[in-house]
Amino acid sequence: MKRFTLPRDIYFGDNSLEVLKTIKGKRAVVVVGGGSMKRFGFLDKVFAYLKEAGLEVKLFEGVEPDPSVETVMKGAAMMREFNPDWIVSIGGGSPIDAAKAMWIFYEHPDAKFEEVAKPFNIPPLRNKARFIAIPSTSGTATEVTAFSVITDYSKGIKYPLADYEITPDIAILDASIAETMPKQLTAHTGMDAITHATEAYVASARSDFSDPLALKAIKMIKDNILDSFNGNKAARENMHIAQCLAGMAFTNALLGIVHSLAHKTGAIFHIPHGCANAIYLPYVVRFNQKVCAERYAEIARYIGLTGNSTEELVDAFVNFLIDLNHKLEIPCTLKEFGVSESEFKSNIDRIAMNAAEDACTGSNPRETTVEDFKKLLNAIYYGEAVNF
Repeated sequence: MKRFTLPRDIYFGDNSLEVLKTIKGKRAVVVVGGGSMKRFGFLDKVFAYLKEAGLEVKLFEGVEPDPSVETVMKGAAMMREFNPDWIVSIGGGSPIDAAKAMWIFYEHPDAKFEEVAKPFNIPPLRNKARFIAIPSTSGTATEVTAFSVITDYSKGIKYPLADYEITPDIAILDASIAETMPKQLTAHTGMDAITHATEAYVASARSDFSDPLALKAIKMIKDNILDSFNGNKAARENMHIAQCLAGMAFTNALLGIVHSLAHKTGAIFHIPHGCANAIYLPYVVRFNQKVCAERYAEIARYIGLTGNSTEELVDAFVNFLIDLNHKLEIPCTLKEFGVSESEFKSNIDRIAMNAAEDACTGSNPRETTVEDFKKLLNAIYYGEAVNF
């Protein structure tokens, strides 16, 4: 038996933030990251709308770009003191991911992080609160997913929490918020979204429900990502929808080893998540094509790439991804990103072992061993062909 889960309600379009005026409840905690939501006035709007709905509101701010276990526990403790019946998070993937994890430990203070970090091992939620996610970036799609990525800095590992319990109840896609993204973030989050959709289309848990969402997302991203990067307002709005479609696909179809590698290298080499995905994706397509070349060829056909054979279509898709990286000013190797050879060599064994154990590795279409990860990492570092 399979399952397909999404938020109960998704609000989108102009002024969709105003739906907060209709929320029924007593208290809400609003979780944010840095100061951008405050600077652009969106945090004030959230507070005003929630208060108009009759809720008492408290703020938790300062979630770091890669939210830590410590931040999660601090937020959960604050929630247990305030006792909200709504948790609202506005911002990029980090504050929303952190708020999801806070939700777990708010409702289950005796839970152990090591236990909830195991795939689909989160105890039932919604005993105390429901969750509203308002993304400010167009990439992570955490507003519609069953995932949260939390970093244990003492171990240098990013843990993907995975369970349908943490799928938000309400997602609000107000494109005016995403229009505030700086250029580099627009590039990284856009490539994060195309990675989500591509991995979902070939993942082991894909289905007839997830496939159309993944394909539509990739097509919309192809048509809009460069204009979005260059500041076009309509393209930014389209990318905000496209990344959400990609999220709907991958939260149900699951992901693959692009994300396994990104999770395990991000904290060590300090690579932004979307940037890491962009670098790794062409190499992983080459690795996976031995078992699912026709699926990649289907993507190529759908988005208008040409080729006289499956192999040529896969080549076209890989070249399309590499060309996007060039145009979006994203490096194509770890060496080009700035990772020193000594740092790379001293960490490759640990990264390969941790990536093999990552939750996303099991849903990759091709079985991947520790040795495979080492070969891939070497190819990605030096820019070598993947022919194994």
